[in-house]
Amino acid sequence: MSTFLYTLGRWSFRHPWRVLTAWLLVLVLAGGGVALFAKGTDNTFTIPGTESQAGLEMLERTFPQVSGASAEIIVVAADGASVRDQAYQDAIATTTADIGGLDFVEAVNDPYDSRISGGVADDDRAAIVRIQFSGEATAVPQATEDGLREAATALGSALPAGSQAVLGGQLFASEIPGASLTEALGVLIAALVLMMTFRSFLVAGMPLATAILGVALSIGLIFIATGFATVSATTPLLAVMLGLAVGIDYALFIVSRHQDQTRAGMDPEESTARAVGTAGSAVVFAGITVLIALIGLSFAGIPFLTTMGIAASVAVAIAVCVGLTLTPALLGFAGHRVMGWGYKRPKKRDRSAPADEGPAEAAQAAAESEQKAATAAIRAQRNGPAKRWVGLVTRRPVVTTVAIVALLGTAAIPAASLALTLPNAGQLPEGDEARVAYELTDEYFGPGANGPLIMTGTIVTSNDPLNLMTDIGDEIAKIPGVAEVALATPNETADTGIVQIVPETAPDDPRTADLVRELRAQEDRLYDEFGVRLLVTGYTAVTIDISDQLGAALLPFGLFVVGLSLILLMIVFRSIWVPLTAAGGYLLSVAAAFGVVAAVFEWGWFADALHVAKVGPIISFMPIVVMGVLFGLAMDYQVFLVSRMREDYVHADREGRSPREVALGAVRSGFAASARVVVAAAVIMFAVFVAFVPEGDSSLKPIALGLAVGVAVDAFLVRMTLVPAVLALLGDKAWWMPRWLDRLLPKFDVEGEAVEREVRLTDWPAEPAMAVAADDLRTVPAADAEEPVFRDVSVRLGYGGTLLVTGETPTTRTLLLAVAGRLSKIEGKLRVDGLLVPERAGAVRARVGVALLDDPATAGAEVVQAVSGGTRIVVLSDIDRLDDDARDEVAQVLRRAATAARERSDDASSPFTLIASARDERRALALLAEAQRPDVASLALPTLRRHRPSEPAQPESFADISEVFA
Repeated sequence: MSTFLYTLGRWSFRHPWRVLTAWLLVLVLAGGGVALFAKGTDNTFTIPGTESQAGLEMLERTFPQVSGASAEIIVVAADGASVRDQAYQDAIATTTADIGGLDFVEAVNDPYDSRISGGVADDDRAAIVRIQFSGEATAVPQATEDGLREAATALGSALPAGSQAVLGGQLFASEIPGASLTEALGVLIAALVLMMTFRSFLVAGMPLATAILGVALSIGLIFIATGFATVSATTPLLAVMLGLAVGIDYALFIVSRHQDQTRAGMDPEESTARAVGTAGSAVVFAGITVLIALIGLSFAGIPFLTTMGIAASVAVAIAVCVGLTLTPALLGFAGHRVMGWGYKRPKKRDRSAPADEGPAEAAQAAAESEQKAATAAIRAQRNGPAKRWVGLVTRRPVVTTVAIVALLGTAAIPAASLALTLPNAGQLPEGDEARVAYELTDEYFGPGANGPLIMTGTIVTSNDPLNLMTDIGDEIAKIPGVAEVALATPNETADTGIVQIVPETAPDDPRTADLVRELRAQEDRLYDEFGVRLLVTGYTAVTIDISDQLGAALLPFGLFVVGLSLILLMIVFRSIWVPLTAAGGYLLSVAAAFGVVAAVFEWGWFADALHVAKVGPIISFMPIVVMGVLFGLAMDYQVFLVSRMREDYVHADREGRSPREVALGAVRSGFAASARVVVAAAVIMFAVFVAFVPEGDSSLKPIALGLAVGVAVDAFLVRMTLVPAVLALLGDKAWWMPRWLDRLLPKFDVEGEAVEREVRLTDWPAEPAMAVAADDLRTVPAADAEEPVFRDVSVRLGYGGTLLVTGETPTTRTLLLAVAGRLSKIEGKLRVDGLLVPERAGAVRARVGVALLDDPATAGAEVVQAVSGGTRIVVLSDIDRLDDDARDEVAQVLRRAATAARERSDDASSPFTLIASARDERRALALLAEAQRPDVASLALPTLRRHRPSEPAQPESFADISEVFA
């Protein structure tokens, strides 16, 4: 990965106009797609497989008058008047007739209809005109909404002076989120932090430019998706929030590494390539963790949340891609102008050194040593606060650990009262017409009138559907928590009946959810008594089911996230305790974030200062979204801080120092080297998230606050305080991992060690034009072996040459697989066709043909496949095992391939390079001679010695080789 990113960074630096033009072209195409396909967002919440959703689907088929979206006009009489006065009845009758003529209106309920209770308040001060539509809220045309507003305005004018006519209901219960000046303030704060970090206007603008382009592209793709899928109105704003935050941070990490290197005297092109190969590797890892966590939102099994997670993950993926390509392109435009205020461009070194200065590797090592010394001097100047802080934290690690855990545990206490719901009109800003209607309904008809429930069932077998539904309604009215049964009636075809229930409590009151559960608990009893299987449904029941399902998904999602973090961090840090510390810190951060959100939105602390419209339950998907996003960000900070600590620990000078002193020194030096970038990244993240709190969408406010608090807590209290303290307590044990587990886990080069190795070995081997070069090559011993399969292998094989490797099949095949890029667990130096292995094993696999020749009958076809496609290097295993016919066929294929290779090559004497293995050298040389390859270099490998000599079985097939050695 790191070597690929190294090459990508160099190419982007050299071709900045191509990269910039490509991204702008993609952005223009996305804009065109929005114009063609966008249909707008949809706030319809569905939850397949639940009782409430099944009930709604049944009503859509059999009782459309009550299945679609609804609205209402609440009329309040003037002081001393009654809505039963003739003037009110006449005005309301006119309005209901006008509304009934609007498109998409299925039914308008007359509040004075004696068959419907609850239309007029008990004190006759208010009446409700309920409007039912023939589809979901998003299907209601704008012309119908405008007609409703005009009708409500006309009704208000026709009523006696002092009266009110307010339009509200489900259709108007949600607000369309949009950006405000406070979000721009977050970007401004991010710009200031970047300028302070880089000390350059030009460099500070690069992360902002890449983040804004990535966000614009993400939003375009999301709105294109609205033409093919249901996307909630909150999704684009969440993508903006995440895209800005991670887009700025990812570019920050790369640019910061580049600036350090150029200040130390490194050439800008080489510095950019290394920055993308090293810091870019960590960016990819961080991005993958965020992607996995966001896609993990599908654990809840709720379509709109799955879509939200996918959309947000697209924004993060785009931020990663833009950061890895456009950032080095912008650095290519800038050249040396990235130093910042107070730094001068270093003098260019004299590249024409005399020949007696020493070997190229020594000169390069001296140059790298000079650059490292300069970098260390620069860091020493600016890392004073970080050194003092980590020294304070690690001087009393027990006190620090206990204090942080106690503080975050206290902050998490309010989380125990966290209640979840979906947004309703009562959470809209004060003064909003729909909220006024909600509050008037609450005042005159009771809180439950804002969230009626419906029980429905099939009554096709009944001979008296009217009395049956009346009896069912009377029985349901006796259930505690039911304020009244507003309607109990069959549909026109008498095959489906409904009971409309008004609860005693508000839609977002936990007691309403208890009532829904109680009604469902009564379903069997009602079936035994009336023979009707009733389902509880309605908008309020759907929101309760969504909240319940989201709550139930938190534990498996949390286990998934924590388990994933443990595995990923073990892969990165090759440690047991570091992942456990990281996971524990993440859980503390999440708990503290939930606690602060609960204290603000449910307890009311600082609610006015943060412009919280209404104190009460928070949006249902806040916990799972915050857990997913914060997981990725927490692992981001963990990687950038602790990876530097591990690097310093591995390369520390241990002479005269105890293991504990070495570990403590690595914690302090690694922290000081990386703290500045993490602080800048965390401040930017916090600024972007917190900017969405004061004036943001009411649904997004708790998510933004939770992320802002979570980022601040995780970065400053957990990663920069608790983690160094715990690692100081653990000492050298922090980096312990069982050998068997270390071999089992794959390696993820987060810090770009492969890039550093490739740069270090740029001039190796000294011999030119080597097809294969190896020095001290050996395998990593398998878990059940005392020794490597082969060791101390040194080879120089020029292009067009032939190498015969002799020895036992398991040993020779393992070497051939390593040369072919099919074996990653090797040590030492190996370069094949100019590419280092295992760093460039993927590219080597594409250039080296392999034929294992297990079956003589198919040997010819295998060799044809291996030499096809202009392959320059071919590997053949066990050529001595072929019978006469197969040997002749293989020799003929090799002769034809050599001829074709000469025709393609400028050098007629250089056919493809051949590496073969055999046990019997004589038979192998005979085949090679027949294939017209007389000049053969030989390499003899010793017999493989297994850890358990009592099991001497030698694997013969490729599958066996892979199982035993790979």
